[in-house]
Amino acid sequence: MPMLEQQIIIVTGAASGLGRAAAIRCATDGARLSLVDVNRAGLDDVKAEVIASCAKADVLTVEADVSSEDQVRAYVEQTVARFGGVDGFFNNAGIEDRQATTQDVDGAFFDRIMAVNARGVLFGMKHVLKVMATQGHGRIVNTASALGIRGAGRQAGYTASKHAIVGLTRNAALEYGALGIGINAIAPGAILTPLVESSLRQVDPHDWQAAASTFVAHNPMRRLGTPDEVASVVAFLLSADAAFVNGAVIPIDGGQSAQY
Repeated sequence: MPMLEQQIIIVTGAASGLGRAAAIRCATDGARLSLVDVNRAGLDDVKAEVIASCAKADVLTVEADVSSEDQVRAYVEQTVARFGGVDGFFNNAGIEDRQATTQDVDGAFFDRIMAVNARGVLFGMKHVLKVMATQGHGRIVNTASALGIRGAGRQAGYTASKHAIVGLTRNAALEYGALGIGINAIAPGAILTPLVESSLRQVDPHDWQAAASTFVAHNPMRRLGTPDEVASVVAFLLSADAAFVNGAVIPIDGGQSAQY
């Protein structure tokens, strides 16, 4: 039997990158999907890809900005109305930073990145947990980052937001474990997604691949990761195979975090 057979899974940030890869992986593992993103066209494309990879896939798409609690509440309510509950939640939506030293951080953008990356994760957990607590079961995977467990220059907002996700994950894991709900976070390193490519273009607008080579040179595995490699870990954490994994923050970075 597929690992996620008939499980109802919400994926935020589903239109690209890690969310897209996780949506396709979860569908092939038998899940019923509620795909959420602010990008309607991207959602339509991912839905088509999911159905192409798994003709039996049952897919709901919801356009929503995760920084709005009302819109988060709405995507949870629409999921429950369509499928009857929520078994798993990949709480993944996020945005990149505008790289600058701390003294040059733009306050308005700092607020925006915290609103999407941190408040969006909090709101998602808040409303999904209400459903899961009533059910007496559920699995949540939050997307933190390697920068949620260490520092990095010129990314104050992103680093702060991802550290916040680690704290939110551990806090909720302590609160809800006894209710049969497992809550964990992943901490991806340099994974070749559109978001990471955009960040690398800030480092070197003329040759982002040259900037990527610096990350590769310092990685024990001497390469960047792929979204599919992250999706495999997400699918495991959303499954019953991870039933006793709770409050974990799992690096997916080729071993780079082991150096710190």
